Amino acid sequence: MPHPSSTTSQNHRQVIIGCVFVLLAAFGFSAKSILVKLAYEVSHQLDAITLLLLRMAVSLPFFLVVALWSARQSSQTATDMSLHRQDKLMILGLGVMGYYLSSLLDFEGLAYISAGLERLILFLYPTFVVLLTAGLQRRAINRHQAFALLLSYGGMILVFVDNLMATVSTNLFLGSLFVACSALTFSIFMIGSGVVIKRVGSIRFTAYSMTVACLVTGFHFLVLHGAYPLNLPLRVYGLAVIMAVFSTVLPAFLMNAGIQRIGAGSASIISSAGPIVTLALAFFLLDEPLTITQLAGTVLILIGVYAVTRRKS
Repeated sequence: MPHPSSTTSQNHRQVIIGCVFVLLAAFGFSAKSILVKLAYEVSHQLDAITLLLLRMAVSLPFFLVVALWSARQSSQTATDMSLHRQDKLMILGLGVMGYYLSSLLDFEGLAYISAGLERLILFLYPTFVVLLTAGLQRRAINRHQAFALLLSYGGMILVFVDNLMATVSTNLFLGSLFVACSALTFSIFMIGSGVVIKRVGSIRFTAYSMTVACLVTGFHFLVLHGAYPLNLPLRVYGLAVIMAVFSTVLPAFLMNAGIQRIGAGSASIISSAGPIVTLALAFFLLDEPLTITQLAGTVLILIGVYAVTRRKS
């Protein structure tokens, strides 16, 4: 029988490991916006679906290995872990919705707006989850949620107006709309994935749904551009590899491992470092301006999203 102090020490170690995993995942996901912007700067002819294809092509072997390993593990266990028809359809639909469509809309938006603005819009997805859940369940938003939503969207308006005054681009609204739609589709994905993950497990769900997204992305590229060899600068391929490994594959599994150790509520709090990391990286690597108004709006968004997430957890 293990000594109580030994058990406590082990639990504490697991919490620390979980926090580190979630923080690394948040950093990886946040760096994705920077890598996309850098790729667009290298090649002005690069479009969203081509860059997404490169990201998915490098990611696919990793997810296939995990998917095959997961299938083998399930066949070797006494417990029946076979996927039912409903699970397969849900994984197919959610893979298309969350990892393909949401990513494509996000990449399209980044062609028009700053990485900092993109990350803050995406960070609003928990507020969309609250609104969608309330609509689906036909229940009213309570005072706590309403105040949190007011803070979040008030902060977003501050950041958006600040960006609007600082840019001469007429595509700010279009880019913001693309990213807002990305956040909306991802929130739908989050609502649906919570149900499926309970039945099939987070690792298997991530591997299978990402594999679906990779295949759909490849099909989209073939329909749009045909099967011709890509002629892109070598640096674009390098950025795509970094994006696939450090902003897609590793963060996906690190986040799942972290949530398993510390819970979704604590993970969401730590993940709030993501937008701050993006703003800092965008300032140093992309020369994006960092104003007092933008920082004030960011603080309001972080507080509002934290309040919504904390209430849900």
